Amino acid sequence: MWVQDRIQPYQHNPFYWQYKGQPVLLLGGSVEDNLFQIPDIEAQLDVLHAVGGNYVRCTLSSRDEGDVWPFERDPITGLYDLNQPGVEYWRKFEYFLELCAARDIIVQIEVWDRFDFARAPWQLNPFNPKNNSNYTAAESGLLLDINTHPGLKENAFFRSVPALDNNTVLLPYQHIHVDRLLSIALEYGNVLYCMDNETNESPEWGAYWARYIQQQAGEAGLPVHCTEMWDAWNILDDEHLATIVHPELYTFIDGSQNNHNSADAHWDNLHELCRRVRASGHIRPMNSVKIYGANTGRYGTNRDGQERFWRNVLGGLAAARFHRPPAGLGLSEIAQAHLRSMRMLTQEVDVFACEAHNDLLQNRSGNEAHCMAQPGREYVVFFPDGGNVLLDVSDAKGSLNVRWLDIRQSQWLDADKISVEVLDMKNYARLVTPAEDGFWAALIQVKQ
Repeated sequence: MWVQDRIQPYQHNPFYWQYKGQPVLLLGGSVEDNLFQIPDIEAQLDVLHAVGGNYVRCTLSSRDEGDVWPFERDPITGLYDLNQPGVEYWRKFEYFLELCAARDIIVQIEVWDRFDFARAPWQLNPFNPKNNSNYTAAESGLLLDINTHPGLKENAFFRSVPALDNNTVLLPYQHIHVDRLLSIALEYGNVLYCMDNETNESPEWGAYWARYIQQQAGEAGLPVHCTEMWDAWNILDDEHLATIVHPELYTFIDGSQNNHNSADAHWDNLHELCRRVRASGHIRPMNSVKIYGANTGRYGTNRDGQERFWRNVLGGLAAARFHRPPAGLGLSEIAQAHLRSMRMLTQEVDVFACEAHNDLLQNRSGNEAHCMAQPGREYVVFFPDGGNVLLDVSDAKGSLNVRWLDIRQSQWLDADKISVEVLDMKNYARLVTPAEDGFWAALIQVKQ
């Protein structure tokens, strides 16, 4: 693949991505996070592709029954050799990247998943001193047992880098793991790199690996794009600033943790995040690789997950993906309907030229409607339920048509001319949803 065809910020609006020279909105959902480990991976990707999805998450984790680990294991002693990358693990990973590339699906990798390094998974992890032939607990400084949540940071694994513990026993083996990853992934232009899953470790840890990945890619003459995913549920927390203020390390933002919020707080935080990124002087794509919300989970309901998906896109994010079950809707029939409908909508509107514009809405109650627009040209208004609002169309010169998208049915209603009312010397289009319930999107376009 030519360098210019690789995934990179869109040259005309770097809040978004481009791939193969064309702007792309990344939309996704999947049954699992470490997709390369599941047996029916090809069928899963085919479903995603069929409904308009082009974005998956890939944790390099091995927490589920039947997963393989990334190093070779001696069949007699049962110990791993950290000098020997696991043939089967990396074969699965490369096959997964091949399948995604063939379908133009963008893969966001998480290099380190902290949940592999505590509690039950740590008992099986090759980096645990009792599971390998390369070092002891005393030599490595690693505990054999860690029974607490990884957020308590008991594992010195994440302090090995020179700016922290400078663990010269452990760090070379971590490099073997990352080097094997890069020997495969750098060949593919559809890969984004996130350093961690929900980390609250020192920023020095992620910065070290982002710098190293960029260095290795640079030596190969290839551009790569890195980010960090922080643990704080408040996307405006100082923890997240470490990404924004270091554009030399982090060329995109992951805002997934904002999906712990709902309704207007969710939208308002997105708006503020966008403002902070713009104010940094380094505009970058903002991704949401984990949209929480499912009746089966702890972080919101089915309705929360669906609403968050639409607010993320209309709020200006470059990528939105339903989190895997039970915490998210995954690639369920509900998620498929929303992916299909979002793609139907964005095929009709230039989302890359639009911005969030709730300021254009009047007579709006809390969370009743959300708007993105290219004022004077086109407007999209999302209704999580039934609604009746006024949309400021004063910039529009020409007649206005409205089309309603029934999101749950992935079906357009016939276009109709829209009535305009004058209020406070401005022109407003009145938008009333076709039904009192459901998920609706109104597309208002100006006919010159």
